[in-house]
Amino acid sequence: MELKVLQQDGNESGRTVSLDPTVFAIEPNDHAIWLDVRRIQANARQGTHKAKERSETAGSTRKLYRQKGTGHARAGDAKSPIRKSGGTIFGPRPHAYSLKINRKTRRLARRSALTYKAQGERIQVIENFSMDAPSTNDLRNVLEALELNGTKVLLLTTQNESAIYRSSRNLSKVSVQVATDVSTFDVLNADVLLIQEGALESLNAQLTQGDADEAAAAPEVVVEAEAADEGEAPAEA
Repeated sequence: MELKVLQQDGNESGRTVSLDPTVFAIEPNDHAIWLDVRRIQANARQGTHKAKERSETAGSTRKLYRQKGTGHARAGDAKSPIRKSGGTIFGPRPHAYSLKINRKTRRLARRSALTYKAQGERIQVIENFSMDAPSTNDLRNVLEALELNGTKVLLLTTQNESAIYRSSRNLSKVSVQVATDVSTFDVLNADVLLIQEGALESLNAQLTQGDADEAAAAPEVVVEAEAADEGEAPAEA
């Protein structure tokens, strides 16, 4: 797929870039996407929830009334879970929600998410640019020139651009990230991906590096030639 490279004023630069088919044109794997998004959201949870149980609730340990002869159900102290001020039965306890999945699955999930964006024509490529100082108005003008004002946009930069990032903080529907740090959830959460030209190269290199490593690590298959012809007798040991 060929995409036109746009300038900051919204005009075409006259150049085009090709989207790597191994990254932007694969067979999407919905299960891999679900696994990776589940991992990302689970790892974002602090897991600090806590409810007081019977032994942690403030109150007297005195038996409220005698066991027999009152006509009421037998009861212990006021911290009993069945009473209003008592402890919580099987309440939440602090624990980690973190999940892990294979690196190949994470890479497949990101490729699948990028493929969906490419299929929906939700990717735009812009020339590399930077800002000398933060300016929300300047960044807003760029988005208006690209007809993206009011759209949930994820701008992927080649490297850490502090001025661009700080310019986007007052724009509620705009987020800025380095291309190599973007996650599957970030891609799916945006309506349009605005990718800098250099960021596209970094993203392609990162998501195809695993394939190159696997090919280099694959064992070499050696085919031995036959030692003798059909009519030749095998040599004796």
